[in-house]
Amino acid sequence: MLGIGVPDFYNWNRVKLRYCDGASFTGDAIFDNGTTRLHFKGQKIWEAIIHDLLPKGLGKARKALLSGCSAGGLATFHHCDNFAKYLPTNASVKCLSDAGFFLDGRDVSLNHTMRYFVKSLVTLQGVEKNLNRNCTSTLFFPDLCFFPQYVLRYISTPYFILNSAYDVFQFHHTLVPPSADMHGHWNKCKLDPAACTPPQIAILQAFRLDMLATLRPFAIYSGRGGMFINSCFAHCQSESQDTWFEDDSPRINNKTIAEAVGDWYFSRTRSKEIDCPYPCDTTCHNLIPYPRGNANRRLNSKVFSCYTSFPASHSKAIL
Repeated sequence: MLGIGVPDFYNWNRVKLRYCDGASFTGDAIFDNGTTRLHFKGQKIWEAIIHDLLPKGLGKARKALLSGCSAGGLATFHHCDNFAKYLPTNASVKCLSDAGFFLDGRDVSLNHTMRYFVKSLVTLQGVEKNLNRNCTSTLFFPDLCFFPQYVLRYISTPYFILNSAYDVFQFHHTLVPPSADMHGHWNKCKLDPAACTPPQIAILQAFRLDMLATLRPFAIYSGRGGMFINSCFAHCQSESQDTWFEDDSPRINNKTIAEAVGDWYFSRTRSKEIDCPYPCDTTCHNLIPYPRGNANRRLNSKVFSCYTSFPASHSKAIL
């Protein structure tokens, strides 16, 4: 914090990279089935954007933060070290993933739905050659390095993980995908955590524990890493001002997300915050998507806002 009511990063340049490729800027392949020809060029798009930004000030930045939400957060795991290599050696370069820590876990039917999806994605878009080589040379199934939990240990640039332990995208698509709930037993629970039955809550608590167990080595051994793992039913909490830095924003140990990230980035204090389990956190904004037809509705949602300013020595790239 720079002062009372003045958040960190308030006057940084902010550049948004619009997500467009379906594989977190890692694809590089051509698909041709005889009638349709598709070009997957996420990796080349990433490289082109960075090379475009370097002469515009990024190449002289003294401080930089590569961040992203959801698939953009996943992209930061795959491009963090590469991003750092483009900047001066004396620059402070760090990375942040918001809601990008997608788990390689089983669904409620004990199927690896997300794993099979990732495998098909990596194959379709030719992603494997662009994954972390230290990771792919270690795993028997190299395509699993698309999952953050396998590549995180090989990232050398300081890293911050912002995630809900009950991330609603993973709840709805990894833990309880439609294929695992054909009769809609989870429909009410998906729309409102208060409507979940005790057995459903137990499954959600087990999912939280799986996430915390997966992050445990990072939490213990990463001296330069940071974390904010809260117990809100949400997906992406850094994009909106009311979850980032408002009087009623989500908190852990009375610290907002903005304060936790600032403490970590500027090395003011250790910043690894892990929330108590649902339903203990009364500061949560539960941002739950409704079914199609009501896609713009949210529980406890407010207006989206963002900020930007222009000192040339600082940059925040958002995937």
